[in-house]
Amino acid sequence: MASKKMEKYNLILDAALKVIAENGYHNAQVSRIAKEAGVADGTIYLYFKNKEDILISLFQKKLGDLVGQFHSSINETDSADEALRKICEIHYTMLEKNVDLAFVTQIELRQSSLELRKEIGLVVKTYIELIEKVLRQGIEEGIFRANLDVKLTRLLVFGSMDEVVTSWLIAGRKYSLAAQVEKTVEFFIQGLKA
Repeated sequence: MASKKMEKYNLILDAALKVIAENGYHNAQVSRIAKEAGVADGTIYLYFKNKEDILISLFQKKLGDLVGQFHSSINETDSADEALRKICEIHYTMLEKNVDLAFVTQIELRQSSLELRKEIGLVVKTYIELIEKVLRQGIEEGIFRANLDVKLTRLLVFGSMDEVVTSWLIAGRKYSLAAQVEKTVEFFIQGLKA
């Protein structure tokens, strides 16, 4: 996409994130997204097929950016436990900074249709595969237990972080999500260590 088109595309996605977080996916109207983005209603359809396409693209872009940050951060780490800490830190910090994204990923995703969840699941899969890579690295380094069921453990790690974020939102964000990193990672490491 040309830079001007890409700029408008990102503007629409940011507007969609805000509108969906405020109104819920089912109550978010394309016209409201267009108004928030400062574009004509028809402009939305130059970039997206429908509202579902907007939500899928939103997840692809935002989670893609997040996974990109995970990859670059863990490449700078020296061990799997440090990489796991980085993943948790980025997960909590980024969602605490972007409450709209937290609401959409934690609340709206669970209320969407099965087809939509399948599409979004493909995006989440790259994140879960990254966690698996870190777990395998930890086993190779001798930091994590050799008998770990890596496929199950990657889901437990992801699911635990996911639940911490959901609980933080439901509790009204009365405490720092980022402050939960050390306790979360300590819990993971205790269960994973060799």
